[in-house]
Amino acid sequence: MIAGLSLPELAELAALLVATGALAGFLAGIFGVGGGAVLVPVLYECFRIAGVPLDARMPLCIGTSLAIIIPTSIRSWRAHARRGGVDMAILKQWALPVLVGIILGSVIARYAPERLFKYVFVAVAWSAAIRFLVGKDSWRLADDLPKGPLMRVYGLGIGLLSTLMGIGGGLFSNLLMAFYGRPIHQAIGTSAGLGVLISIPGALGYIYAGWPAAARFPEVAALQWPFALGYISIIGALLVTPMSLLVAPLGVRVAHLLPKRRLEMAFGIYLLIVSSRFVVSVLTGY
Repeated sequence: MIAGLSLPELAELAALLVATGALAGFLAGIFGVGGGAVLVPVLYECFRIAGVPLDARMPLCIGTSLAIIIPTSIRSWRAHARRGGVDMAILKQWALPVLVGIILGSVIARYAPERLFKYVFVAVAWSAAIRFLVGKDSWRLADDLPKGPLMRVYGLGIGLLSTLMGIGGGLFSNLLMAFYGRPIHQAIGTSAGLGVLISIPGALGYIYAGWPAAARFPEVAALQWPFALGYISIIGALLVTPMSLLVAPLGVRVAHLLPKRRLEMAFGIYLLIVSSRFVVSVLTGY
C-alpha cells in the first residue's frame, strides 16, 4: 500500500491517472499545449491522496507532467506537421533562448517555495484565458512576429515560465502568436513543436531540481514517491503516457475541423477551470 491506501483506493487512483492521460492527449492534439495544463492540477490531487508532503507536491506534479509531455508532444507535433500546421522557422529561432530559459527555471525550481509554482500557473493561465475569451482580432501587437532580439526574449520567457508551470510552452506561444496575427491552427501546430523543445530538457531539469528532495522527504522516496527520479514520478508517467499517446491524434483531427473562434473559446474556458484548483490552494493552503 501507499500512504495507507487500500487496494481498491489504489485501483481508483490508477484509473484516474489513465483517464487523465486520455484527456491530456486529446487536449494536446486540439490546442498544441502538451496537456500539462490538465496534467498538473489532476496530478496535484493524485499526489495529495497518496500523501505526498505539500512542499514536494507541486514540483513533483510539474516534473512528472514534463516527462509525460515528451512523447505526447512529439506525436502531436508530427500529426500537425503532416497537415502543414507547423512554422519551423519560429522553432529554430526559439530553440536556444528556450533552452536557456529552461535551465534558469530548473535552478529556480530547486530552491523556490511551493507557492511560487501556483502563483505562476494561475497568473499565466488567467491572462491567457482572458485573451481567448474576450479578446478581439484587433488586440494585436503587430501584424507579424518580430525579428531579432525581441524574439529571443520571448523564447527565454517561454522556456522559463513553461518550466515553472510544467507545460510544453503551447500556452505561451498560442497567446503570443495570436497577438501577432498568426492563424490559430498554425499557432497550435507550432506550439506542439515547441512542446518537444521544452519537455525533454525541462524533465531533465526537474530530475536535477528534485535530487535533494529525496533527502528532505525520505518518506516520499520510500512510499508515496516510488521509483522516482528527482521530481519525476515514474509510476505516474507510466500510467498516464500510453493513453495520452493513443488519443492525441484524435485531438489533432478535431482541431482542424473546428472554426477559429470556437477553438479560442474552448481554450479559454478550460484554462479557467484547471487553474481554479490552485486559486483555492493559495487561499486556503490546502
